[in-house]
Amino acid sequence: MRTMTATEASRNFSVLLDAIEQGETVTITRGNQPVAEIGPARRRTGSDLRAALAGIPAPDDQFAGDIAAAVSLLESERGDPWADA
Repeated sequence: MRTMTATEASRNFSVLLDAIEQGETVTITRGNQPVAEIGPARRRTGSDLRAALAGIPAPDDQFAGDIAAAVSLLESERGDPWADA
């Protein structure tokens, strides 16, 4: 793992990004104290979403009705929905 000061990171930002793109995790320090760790972005997949939603109950019928009503408003030819709010 590479360490850079905040000043080095800002002055050599493209070098920092190149290292991260190559898979490195870089610790940024300020005053000899670590303030951030920057690493490669993780690609998200459908299985990540399924795992995140695994413990959440399915929407109820009221929710489905609310979504349908909102979509209907978006598709209507009515002008500004906030005009008479």
